[in-house]
Amino acid sequence: MIAQIKPWGNSQGIRLSKELLENAGFQIDDILDIQVTDGRIILCKKFRHRTLEERAAAFHNQAGPYEEFEWDAPAGREVW
Repeated sequence: MIAQIKPWGNSQGIRLSKELLENAGFQIDDILDIQVTDGRIILCKKFRHRTLEERAAAFHNQAGPYEEFEWDAPAGREVW
């Protein structure tokens, strides 16, 4: 695959095809480790942020709504 470096705001960017990223096992929102070695740029997947649903599954599938919690009577000039 051939790619070209292009301006992207105040930086530069390289666009990679969806197929290339899928073949590398990369997904949107993956966190990548970037290293430069001997004039080569190496991208390695570190981890991927979990979605709200994935995070909720870790808490017995309860992402809310939760019951209200009574914090106590107002103590200042709060308007409730």
